[in-house]
Amino acid sequence: MLKLASYNLHKCRGITGPHAPLRNLAVIRALDPDIIALQEVDFRYGARPEALPRKLIQSETGLVPAAITGTTDSSLGWHGQTILMRPHLAEQAVLRRLPLPGLEPRGAVALRLPGLTVIGVHLGLARSSRRAQLTRITAQASRIAEDHIVLMGDFNEWRDDRGLESLAGFRVIAPGPSYPAPLPRLRLDRMAMSRNLDLLDSGVFNEAGAREASDHLPIWAMIKLP
Repeated sequence: MLKLASYNLHKCRGITGPHAPLRNLAVIRALDPDIIALQEVDFRYGARPEALPRKLIQSETGLVPAAITGTTDSSLGWHGQTILMRPHLAEQAVLRRLPLPGLEPRGAVALRLPGLTVIGVHLGLARSSRRAQLTRITAQASRIAEDHIVLMGDFNEWRDDRGLESLAGFRVIAPGPSYPAPLPRLRLDRMAMSRNLDLLDSGVFNEAGAREASDHLPIWAMIKLP
């Protein structure tokens, strides 16, 4: 069994600031995932320096970040995204970057493990871009992965009946409203998993100060591999 999670950190600024990454690390520690996809881990402009300090991650959470190439030395993620995992999983992991189409620069990160591929996503603000991005991701997943796949992240899609057409072959999980964190109303954060994976439980995490640490609440799912 694995506990998977996704969390948009909002650059560790809560709703309005200040920059306080220890709050986000406390949320991740309390959530206690085996693998977590993170969005907005870097500041946006210039060299995109890390908003989540990598030197604190393992000591505060017990997790380690995936090794990502193709970004600046000061950045933690790629297009603001990274994946954290248990150290024993990192020893077996291979990470790939997936460039995505759209009106704004976007990319996904694909973590390949024996028996499972996890793809972290942060889709665009325009529905036309989101549709194109999901089409690209599912096509890439069929080439680089076996049949045990989980996509998770900030889908930026507030409708359940539009924009997710490319995920028809997946089980889409939106555990509950996750945005805005203080008073969540929208289910922007989702997972989509291969139908041969067993979903044991899922939810939205609102403990350990999660309502103040970001504008999104993290989501999680417990799965069982065949």
